[in-house]
Amino acid sequence: MTAERPRPVLPSVVLETERLRLRAFIEDDIDDVYAACNDPGLQSWLPLPRPGCPYTRTDAEQWCREIAPGIRTGGEGQQWAVTSAQDGRLVGAVGLMRVLWPAMNSEIGYWAAPWARGLGHTAEAVVAVSRWALDRGFQRLEIKAATGNTGSRRVAEKAGFTLEGVERSAMPLHEGRTDLAVYGLVPADLYDGRAARG
Repeated sequence: MTAERPRPVLPSVVLETERLRLRAFIEDDIDDVYAACNDPGLQSWLPLPRPGCPYTRTDAEQWCREIAPGIRTGGEGQQWAVTSAQDGRLVGAVGLMRVLWPAMNSEIGYWAAPWARGLGHTAEAVVAVSRWALDRGFQRLEIKAATGNTGSRRVAEKAGFTLEGVERSAMPLHEGRTDLAVYGLVPADLYDGRAARG
């Protein structure tokens, strides 16, 4: 019987853009994570912590203290707290998820805090993470967004991802299921003018 090879672990890095600082989640983020993840607008498209369950302060504590750092140390991806470079407040989250190491593919997931929506922060953060991942050798990045979630789909498009198709009835919500629009970004997109510039 062959032993399973350990998955690579991404380095813990801070990414900076003109307006944002992307860093690991910390204890001080718990209140903002709890407030953001309880927002009805977010909950309508991201059934956190899972369909049919309300988001509690314990969920926020576990995310900041255990789950987000564990995703990186377990080789499953990496999560960043998106913060304002001006005042340091949490404005959202972005992460590499479900990394397929043999293929060097990953999905990018994100959410925006309700007090920071409509300012372009999420697209700016997605551009930073996608460029960083492609520079590290990833060959394909995906974003999956509910077809009716126009805000999330706009982020994918502004970040230079290309709509590739729809996965039907692919994700459960708190009530019912939704189709997912699938967007992709590959290294060649950086050179043919389709991808947004960071």
